[in-house]
Parts: sequence; structure tokens; C-alpha cells
Amino acid sequence: MSPARSAGHQARPPDFSAREFRSSLGMFATGVTIVTARTAAGDLVGLTANSFNSVSLEPPLVLWSLSRAAGSMAAFSNGMHYAINVLAADQQTLAEQFAARGGDRWAGVKFTEGVSGAPLLEGAAATFECFNRSQYAEGDHVIFVGEVERCRHRDDASPLLYHGGKFYAEHPL
Repeated sequence: MSPARSAGHQARPPDFSAREFRSSLGMFATGVTIVTARTAAGDLVGLTANSFNSVSLEPPLVLWSLSRAAGSMAAFSNGMHYAINVLAADQQTLAEQFAARGGDRWAGVKFTEGVSGAPLLEGAAATFECFNRSQYAEGDHVIFVGEVERCRHRDDASPLLYHGGKFYAEHPL
């Protein structure tokens, strides 16, 4: 428990709407990832996420978050491993495919299997193969912390970016 909460302190109620909060968050440009895994039964799961961040270099830790209501919550919360695939600028269609509800997200998707079975998407700018180290339920999401067991990247890749509800390709200043 945080020192503020243990002292009985609480945050003030928000003075903004959920829409204003979402729009304000959209002003922070992010990269785009697809988090992938295999269920215990061997089924493929994956989803588009822009809530990816580094946590620690030693040990190598990264985090991402998933809505508690997500259909893939059980697969990710119960699984031992997953992969985070950082998308390249030419993978917008893939980002949209894995963000869509319904349908076969894996139709036509080329990938290789990581050491622990998590799919590594062909053409990704970077991949992180993670051990599912810890999970923290906060608000309407669960924060997953992964311990990176393997990673690789393409030096020549430009990242796919997301800002204000739109995709962008990197343009150096």
C-alpha cells in the first residue's frame, strides 16, 4: 500500500469526462505492439496494444496492460509466456486486424514460434519473449510485467506510431 493511502489520503474525484480523459491520453504518441501467446491447449491469442513500456534493465523487465473485460484475459493471466511484437511502419493493417473484434485475427499472419511457443510476427521492428512475471489489477485493467528472456530488433525498421486516434510512420526531424 502506498504511503498516501496508508495515511488515509485519497485522490480528488476527476473533474473531466471519460471522453476528455481518453482524448488527452491520445495526445501521447506511442509505438504499437501486438502481444501474442499460446493457450495451454495450443490456441493462438493476440491483441493490439499501445500500453507498452520498459520497467528495468536489470533484470530486464517490460510492462503492458489489458482490459479486465478482454476475451483473452484468461489466456494471458494464466499463461507462463507471451511475446510483445513492436510493429514496423508497414504493419498498420496487422495492427488493425488484431484490434478488430470478431473474425480470425490470425488469418494470413506469418510468424515463427519463440522458444517458449509464443508467436513472433514476421517483419516486426522488435520482439520481446517474456516470462509472465507478475500482474497488478488497477482500475479496469491488469498490468502485466514480463521478464524478458529473449529480444531482437531490426536496425533498419521504422516504427508504427499512434497519436490522436491515427496511425503514423516515423519521419526524422
